[in-house]
Amino acid sequence: MADSLLFNPRTYDPAHFDPETRRLLRATVDWFEERGKRRLIEDYRTRAWLADFLAFAAKEQLFATFLTPASAAGGHPGKRWDTARIAALNEILGFYGLDYWYAWQVTILGLGPVWQSGNAAARARAAELLAQGEVFAFGLSEKSHGADIYSTDMLLEPDGEGGFRATGSKYYIGNGNAAGLVSVFGRRTDVEGPEGYVFFAADSRHPAYHLVKNVVDSSKYVSEFRLEGYPVRAEDVLHTGRAAFDAALNTVNVGKFNLCTASIGICEHAMYEAVTHAHTRVLYGRPVTAFPHVRRELTDAYVRLVGMKAFSDRAVDYLRSAGPNDRRYLLFNPMTKMKVTTEGEKVVDLMWDVIAAKGFEKDTYFAQAAAEIRSLPKLEGTVHVNLALILKFMRNHLLDPVAYEPVPARPDAADDGFLFRQGPARGLGSIRFHDWRPAFDAYAHLPNVGRFREQADALCAFVATAAPDEEQSRDLDLLLAVGQLFALVVHGQLILEQAALRGLDEDVLDELFAVLVRDFSGHAVELHGKDSATAEQQRWALDAVRRPVVDAARSERVWQRVEALSGAYEMTP
Repeated sequence: MADSLLFNPRTYDPAHFDPETRRLLRATVDWFEERGKRRLIEDYRTRAWLADFLAFAAKEQLFATFLTPASAAGGHPGKRWDTARIAALNEILGFYGLDYWYAWQVTILGLGPVWQSGNAAARARAAELLAQGEVFAFGLSEKSHGADIYSTDMLLEPDGEGGFRATGSKYYIGNGNAAGLVSVFGRRTDVEGPEGYVFFAADSRHPAYHLVKNVVDSSKYVSEFRLEGYPVRAEDVLHTGRAAFDAALNTVNVGKFNLCTASIGICEHAMYEAVTHAHTRVLYGRPVTAFPHVRRELTDAYVRLVGMKAFSDRAVDYLRSAGPNDRRYLLFNPMTKMKVTTEGEKVVDLMWDVIAAKGFEKDTYFAQAAAEIRSLPKLEGTVHVNLALILKFMRNHLLDPVAYEPVPARPDAADDGFLFRQGPARGLGSIRFHDWRPAFDAYAHLPNVGRFREQADALCAFVATAAPDEEQSRDLDLLLAVGQLFALVVHGQLILEQAALRGLDEDVLDELFAVLVRDFSGHAVELHGKDSATAEQQRWALDAVRRPVVDAARSERVWQRVEALSGAYEMTP
């Protein structure tokens, strides 16, 4: 029987979506299955450009339907920016290969500055390019500065006719080899400070656009390109001044969300392979899965993966329900990028410990999963950058909640237009949150939820009485350890909210929180060992360590769910 908590192409039917979305998602699955595993792996190994996939997407109008907001759709009934179905496609593309997801992801990033722009001509051009099956690119990063947009060396010199000539290089730019439109960030040479920033649209086929190379050895085309006197007309300008700066950050806010569901897809495919291999392999006269440590590792991997999905699904609701007076998504969004993607690494590592050498074999999906899962925590800002970001919300979230109307599940066919009207990228310290405790109260009867709640309450006491002082606040190493503890509380909260909405199996939930209790204890011990931790903080850290509640019968019931994954899915050869 297929596990209802995991994506399985054999049984996939996203019935909660409208008919056209269901058709497109199912058509995408069928395209990959018909292509088959051998071709999928061979294209990955030979670093083949994704022309066939992009041709399929163009024929089906996949990108055009999913990535054209209603405001630019010209009345087309199926086109909208719908985070729920975008997340579903992320998961599918991650399941079959991160290269496919990457071409889609950087198209999303490239569109961000356009859909935020008031330039009607540029918006119409982007909508038409999508309809033609073109991909897009986001020209922000530079070789010398990374994504430090304060220091851009893409220079725009006024041409005396109302436009500019742009000269400079960009680096780590996905789809830079083929993009019909590249959103490029630069600065004017005649204006000092933030008012000199400019976002403009460029065409990778223009003679003044020079493709230097693919900076990675992959089907992903992560380009370096250089503009030499590129003509930027008035109609090519998307944003100027501080609005250009805000467009860059707000685009990343939209784009970084996609990393979590791509990570989930990778883990799901790898899990089918790993469990099937381990359960059918006999070692010392017994299946490998008869060994207690193997069962623990695979069970931990499974419940972590379920937690990744539950958190991400609930975060979708907050992203879709956001508005000028509800910006809670600005916490949950970096959480999906930082926490869910690092959980994905743990899931793959746990399975790899079990299947060992099998994970290197060239005819497995797992071999590429083990490599690609590493990239997601490092894209759209490192783990450290996003962890430092979520720390800005810790005191308000833990200690100073306010009342909000409950956010419902959001699978509805609505356009998420606010994502392109986010406004100035500042004021994070003023964002308030609903009380996190009721989500835990609803599952207080589960022993490990109760045990984790003790740790969450302890963290509140830490923030109130032993938080880092002014000097410690400059010690990022210490702060990141605190951030990991806070991230776990937020992670647990949204998992429990989603569990209540979906009716998640309580055995799985309690087994997952046993893992989270161990994680919290581990990070507390890490904080205890930090060079600048005070004696009071060290005492708190050790007092926060808890042992999960052990229940052999519960663990066995969850193991049976994991065991049932053996043979549940194998990709079409």
